[in-house]
Amino acid sequence: MTTRVYHGRQKIVKDKSILFLIILFLITGCHSDFPSKNKNTYAIIPEPLSLVQKDGSFTFSEKSKIIVSELNSETKPAADFLAQLIKNPTGLNISVEQGKKGKSGSVFMSLDPSIENVEGYALEITPKIITVRANTAIGLFYAVQTLRQLLPVEVENEKIVEGIKLSVPACEIKDEPQFKYRGMHLDVGRHFFPVASIKRYIDMIALHKMNTFHWHLTEDQGWRIEIKKYPKLTTIGAVRKETIVGTGSEERLVFDGKPYGGFYTQEEVKDIVAYAKSRFVTIIPEIEMPGHSLAALTAYPEFSCTGGPFEVGTKWGVFPDVYCAGKEATFKFIEDVLTEVIDLFPGTYFHIGGDECPKDRWQKCPDCQKRIKNEGLKDEKELQSYFISRIERFLISKNRKLIGWDEILEGGLAPEATVMSWRGTEGGIEAARQKHHVIMSPYNDVYLYIYQCEPEGEPLAAGGYLPLEKVYAFNPVPSVLNEAEQKYILGLEGCLWSEFVDNPDLLEYMVYPRMFAIAETGWTRASKKDFNSYLSRLDIVKERYDAIGINYFKGEYRNTRAIK
Repeated sequence: MTTRVYHGRQKIVKDKSILFLIILFLITGCHSDFPSKNKNTYAIIPEPLSLVQKDGSFTFSEKSKIIVSELNSETKPAADFLAQLIKNPTGLNISVEQGKKGKSGSVFMSLDPSIENVEGYALEITPKIITVRANTAIGLFYAVQTLRQLLPVEVENEKIVEGIKLSVPACEIKDEPQFKYRGMHLDVGRHFFPVASIKRYIDMIALHKMNTFHWHLTEDQGWRIEIKKYPKLTTIGAVRKETIVGTGSEERLVFDGKPYGGFYTQEEVKDIVAYAKSRFVTIIPEIEMPGHSLAALTAYPEFSCTGGPFEVGTKWGVFPDVYCAGKEATFKFIEDVLTEVIDLFPGTYFHIGGDECPKDRWQKCPDCQKRIKNEGLKDEKELQSYFISRIERFLISKNRKLIGWDEILEGGLAPEATVMSWRGTEGGIEAARQKHHVIMSPYNDVYLYIYQCEPEGEPLAAGGYLPLEKVYAFNPVPSVLNEAEQKYILGLEGCLWSEFVDNPDLLEYMVYPRMFAIAETGWTRASKKDFNSYLSRLDIVKERYDAIGINYFKGEYRNTRAIK
């Protein structure tokens, strides 16, 4: 380091002038790309399409109102959500009213068809009024989530803070998502999570402008949804006698010896669906088939190839016993189950799994072999395609669209199926080239039960290494696709499988903040994404997560292996 010694009055004056300018710069701040850590900050995740900072701030008062141009059952949830945020720390009961124009000191929300994107919005905050414009009610709600991140963190709890003034910094924001599909998955088959945890998960999805919750409800290790026509699915299929402890070779497996179970009643499901709807989150249920169905076959072994008996899975992995594709009774059973589930979930999409289905039993089953012969199928792969296509026809008859994991490509895709690509991006590429819609969920990039840092000292996970930086870097649109093929990529989804996640605190630790990186990839243009900017915003937004009380990971976020 070089030490400089200045001599003479003129040099000292110049240095003092420079010092004064530096101090003035630090005091007044600058409009940099990275927000400074003060109250008047613009730290928003996911990053908006455009944000112009303005002078001053808007402060809510007892005279404030929320005025909506078209107040109805669709627009009211966004206004009510904002009113509750304001009430939390202040006790102010901000009224929600219908009106054609805004008033000073209030929030004015209006539907504006000139905003082309159905989820887009424009937000203008001045010291006198907040104006929100959106094409649809969901855009109004996303504008409220942006306002939420601009409000003080005290809005996140229900305790009144004496003397607090709620202010938001002035700015103009124009925003819209990059992808139509921005989802998070949760497996409740291996381990069951209570209703409160599911709602909290939905809250975090909504806060970060994701629009889909993929609810993985059935597995070899447990059936988790009440089906009234087949009660044994929950009286028998929802409970396993014990659970594997840790990992180990087949000869050295250890079990805890404790029965484990749980399921959601249909009334609980209705409550969760309504809760998600109020936050503009669509729930996609998943009922696994033809494989990963051991819990169902334990309850009703007659729908297998061998007739059983079976027991609900007590260890992880893939089991050979699957639904019999040769018996008509199997399809009657599945259609009955799907009918009840469809009635609970109003969304367009229905996930049927379709992954990791061994063909061992089908190869030896007379009924399956007869089906192959009668339908003119080539082999068991085409039998799986027959199975999936037949279920798709039933779903279409119920005005639903089928989603399956990328194994549904084997033997030929069902005519209108959407592919969720998990074994990498290759399945998604193939499906897009066949002009089928694709959701990218490759395990190396968005499977959140993988270690997020070096494993020493960490809770047991599914191996691998997936730090926040690597999650953030994922691009769901493969460059090998041409422009026309790229349009079939609907978006992306993060997945949490629960083999090693057995409680709500650990769920949050494994998912957050990696979920929020997935949210930014789904929303923000790739050209605007910058991990350093993301970290600078995350450093501020973490104060909100602390106020909410989520158990997010606080370790190393960068990909340290890449620089070793």
